[in-house]
Amino acid sequence: MALALVTAGGTASAAQGAVNAELGQRVGNATLGAVVNNLGGTLLILVGLLVLPSMRSGLGALRRARLPWWSYLGGAGGAAIVVLAAYAVPVLGVAVFTIAQVAGGSLGGLASDRAGLAPVGRLPLTAPRVAGALLGVAAVALAQAGRPVGDLAVGVLLLAVAGGVGVALQAALNGRISAAGSAAAGVAVNFAVSTPLVLLVAALAGAFSGPPVSWPAGWHLYTGGLLGVGIVASLVVGVRAAGVLRTGLALVGGQLAGALLLDVLLPHAPTARLPVLVGALLTLLAVLVAGRSPRSPATADVGVAPGGPPAPDGKLVR
Repeated sequence: MALALVTAGGTASAAQGAVNAELGQRVGNATLGAVVNNLGGTLLILVGLLVLPSMRSGLGALRRARLPWWSYLGGAGGAAIVVLAAYAVPVLGVAVFTIAQVAGGSLGGLASDRAGLAPVGRLPLTAPRVAGALLGVAAVALAQAGRPVGDLAVGVLLLAVAGGVGVALQAALNGRISAAGSAAAGVAVNFAVSTPLVLLVAALAGAFSGPPVSWPAGWHLYTGGLLGVGIVASLVVGVRAAGVLRTGLALVGGQLAGALLLDVLLPHAPTARLPVLVGALLTLLAVLVAGRSPRSPATADVGVAPGGPPAPDGKLVR
C-alpha cells in the first residue's frame, strides 16, 4: 500500500513538472515556476500547523529527539535537483538528464539503505537489489528512446547524477525526521529547508529583477505546491515502509505512468509512445525484483527502535 501511494505520488510529480514548466514559460523565467511551487507548498504547511495536531506534536517531538543537525537537510536535495535541472537539461537534453538522475537515485538509494539512513534500518546490498536498480535505469533509458539528446558533457552529466543522489538522500532524511516526529512534521521540515534555498537561487539568477511579471490566468498553473506536498508525503510513507531504493523506483514508475497519461489527455501533447508504457511497467517490475532481498533479524540492522524514533544521538541501534 505504501509503494502504491508512492506510485501515485510519481504520477503527481509528472503533473507538477508539466505545471511548473508551463508557468515558467508563460512568465518568461523557469525559476519562477519553482518559486511558486515552493511558496505554495509552504503556505499549505502553515495552514497545516493551524489545523493538524499531528504536525504540531510531531515538531515538538523533534525538539525532544535531539537528532543530529544533518538529519534536517533533506529539503536541500529537493532544492538541488530543481537548480541542477534548470542548468543541465538545456545541455544534456531531457532524455539523458532523466536517465542520469535515475541512475544517481538508484545509486543513492542503494547507499542510503546500506548505511541505514532511512528509518527502515540497514538493508544489505544483495543481488536482487542491485538487479532492481539496474533494471530501473534500463527501463527509464527505454522510455526515453527517441527523445532529443544534447551534448554529452561529462561534468554536467555528473551533476545530473549527483542530483539523483540528492533526491535519494532527501527521501531518506525526511523519512528519518518523520520517524522521530510524524509524517506531517517530515513534510514541514522539508519545505522549511527547501523554500529558502530555492528563493536564494532564484534571486541569484535574477528572477526578481527586471520588469514586473505578468502572471497568467488559470488556477491549475498554481497547483505545484499542493502536488509537491503530496509527493513529499508519499515519499515519507514509502521510505518508512520499503526503504529508499524501492521507494525511488516506485516514484519513477509513477512518473512514467503520469507522463503517459498526460500525453493521452492533453490536447497539444505528443502522441503516447509505447516505450514509455513498457518503461513504466519495467520500472514497477524493478520494484518487485528489488523487494526480493532476504531480510531477517539476523541479517538486517534496524535503525529505529521498535515503536520509537531513532536514537537521540543519531546512532543506529541493533
